[in-house]
Amino acid sequence: MIEIFGIPLSAFLSQLLLGLVNGSFYAMLSLGLAVIFGMLNIINFAHGALYMMGAFLAWMGLEYLGLNYWAMLLLAPLAVGVLGILIERLMLRWLYKLDHLYGLLLTFGITLVAEGVFRSFYGVSGQRYAVPDLLTGATDLGFMVLPNYRAWVVVASITVCLAVWALIEKTTLGATLRAGTENPRLVQAFGINVPRMVTLTYAGGVALAAFAGVLAAPILQVQPLMGSNLIIVVFAVVVIGGMGSILGSILTGLGLGVIEGLTKVFYPEASNTVVFLIMDIVLLIRPAGLFGKER
Repeated sequence: MIEIFGIPLSAFLSQLLLGLVNGSFYAMLSLGLAVIFGMLNIINFAHGALYMMGAFLAWMGLEYLGLNYWAMLLLAPLAVGVLGILIERLMLRWLYKLDHLYGLLLTFGITLVAEGVFRSFYGVSGQRYAVPDLLTGATDLGFMVLPNYRAWVVVASITVCLAVWALIEKTTLGATLRAGTENPRLVQAFGINVPRMVTLTYAGGVALAAFAGVLAAPILQVQPLMGSNLIIVVFAVVVIGGMGSILGSILTGLGLGVIEGLTKVFYPEASNTVVFLIMDIVLLIRPAGLFGKER
């Protein structure tokens, strides 16, 4: 039997896959945070709650309306995106010129309200969401058995992340978004509705969180605190990659997920702290993050 540092190859690769799955969620959630911070200059602490809402909407769609996983993979992000429009229009738009702390406190309050509402209706015990029939089972690769759904999560997450990166960094629309954050008056002079563009950017960022929530529903139990358990790590990922860096969030999220997974193999006691240790080291060496720009 092939071993790596005394660990059977199958166990090593299984843990590597688990780390890559977690890294996919880190990448997608940190991408949404990076988009919102980079374009709106708001630290969106409500991201975890919106991720939780995406998972709950998937479960509710199946439980109450009979809508399957594939339908909710589209409808849940749209619904949370509409909620994001309301949050931005009614609350966040008044805070853009204020200190970051005000946006952080407001979105933290939104998180507490959302979690409280779902907890009052569904309690803290998790709701089970079945893997869709198309993705049940596993594929035997010879050296390991790969669950089909986990492979789908990795492929879907990376595809969406790269598509968002290409949209923002390589298209005219992305250039307009970036210009609108740097000099909104000049962009508005060209006839572009900057406030609407900002609103849609926030909606798109939170829709990414909801999409990740739907992907997570068959893996994790759907429960009100599932976002709170994840958002602190995701913030650490964003800080390490560089606040506002799209590519940095994607690469750092995937990389840290893998590192965390391997840490569980070689030194399990450190698996819950390795991300924060890396964050401390990066901030000491490069305060702007690995891919962030020094101001």
